[in-house]
Amino acid sequence: MMNTEELNKAVKVLREGGIILYPTDTVWGIGCDATNPEAVAKVYQIKKRSDSKSLVLLASDVDMICKYVKEIPEIALQLIDVNDKPMTIIYPDAVTGKYGLAENAVAEDGTVGIRIPMMDFCKDLCVKLGRPVVSTSANISGEATPKKYADVSDDIRSSVDHIVDPALEAGATGLASQIIKVGMDYSIQIIRG
Repeated sequence: MMNTEELNKAVKVLREGGIILYPTDTVWGIGCDATNPEAVAKVYQIKKRSDSKSLVLLASDVDMICKYVKEIPEIALQLIDVNDKPMTIIYPDAVTGKYGLAENAVAEDGTVGIRIPMMDFCKDLCVKLGRPVVSTSANISGEATPKKYADVSDDIRSSVDHIVDPALEAGATGLASQIIKVGMDYSIQIIRG
């Protein structure tokens, strides 16, 4: 059963430009509104990571992805169709600017990694916010990725605006998603299997 109160609290923080610490379908993540450049910059600061590296975003469904990617390659739709485990797809030509994603949420080459999460809480978060949510692992860059809430460092916990109820982590795999880069020419490149 979905915890509506928890969802509403998290969405309120995201709408106000805040940062949340939350369980995803894979590992614990740091999240913000992916269209808010100031919030995205805060995520990089928390992770002590250069913003030349791009972030993974979560979207509720293909329709949401369509709003933020100029054109979805046919091969991506086929992969989403048959997918049975967490999979982040790197799409060409992200839409940025006033009606798009924050420039600093997108890679320097204009690509963007987006996953449709296999966890209701994360999907509902995107639906209620109405926009994609940043989902980068909740660790300082270079440190171990936290599989469970207990693994999240005090540094990270104290630097976010809201921590989602750790009881919701039950749906997480504890494994990073696979990452697949796709092209309009049906090309597929497995970045992380």
